[in-house]
Amino acid sequence: MTTNSSNAARDVLAGAFGFDPEESAAHFLVHIPAGSTVPVDISEHLSWDPERIQSSIHYGTEREDGQVRCHLPRSKWNEIAEVVRAELNARLKKAGRKPGKWKTGCNPITRILGKELTLLAWAIEDADPALIPTAIANWQGLTPEERWWLYTMTAAATGNAVTDRNRGWRKAVRFALTENPVTHRVADKPVVPEFFRLVSESLGDEELPSTTPPGYLMEKPDEEYTVAKPIKRPTRR
Repeated sequence: MTTNSSNAARDVLAGAFGFDPEESAAHFLVHIPAGSTVPVDISEHLSWDPERIQSSIHYGTEREDGQVRCHLPRSKWNEIAEVVRAELNARLKKAGRKPGKWKTGCNPITRILGKELTLLAWAIEDADPALIPTAIANWQGLTPEERWWLYTMTAAATGNAVTDRNRGWRKAVRFALTENPVTHRVADKPVVPEFFRLVSESLGDEELPSTTPPGYLMEKPDEEYTVAKPIKRPTRR
């Protein structure tokens, strides 16, 4: 790795939201352009290459690694940026991790948190801006596991930022999080069955995907993403 790429990687990782390439290569990138009106891209990555961080981002469907999941209008990103930052940092603090911060350029996020952010972005990408506070409240009302599940099913069926926008599950996610309150649900009542009902209502005659999501989309429990601390062994004399 060249000195320039090493410095670039260091700058990108500064302020990252929980992502450490030495622990896991899988991550999300939130690319925030310098222009104040340029849309924000959220992409999913299965590998980490410090030589080509930004160039690994693509809109195509030919490969999953680096695919943009959401091309979010800047005005809508601005509506959720601080709420998401606070939410992610609260989770990182609970896990004993350093907080992250948004900056111009590429912002790495650990994979599980990236899935949750993308779900919210999908909910508002084509929504009336007036409904964004409702989407945020409903998103906050979901457990992490519910967010992961909804992301996984949506990404498997309609996960491309461009070709799958406002279709199928993406459309259903928007409907479910902007039109229906989940924040006042009965305690311990799962959201997922209710979401299935909302999906069928919003899709009408469209057929729901019945295929099993690809293996790389299937989420593991939090503890499986936690890297065990090295065991201190006694020094031999």
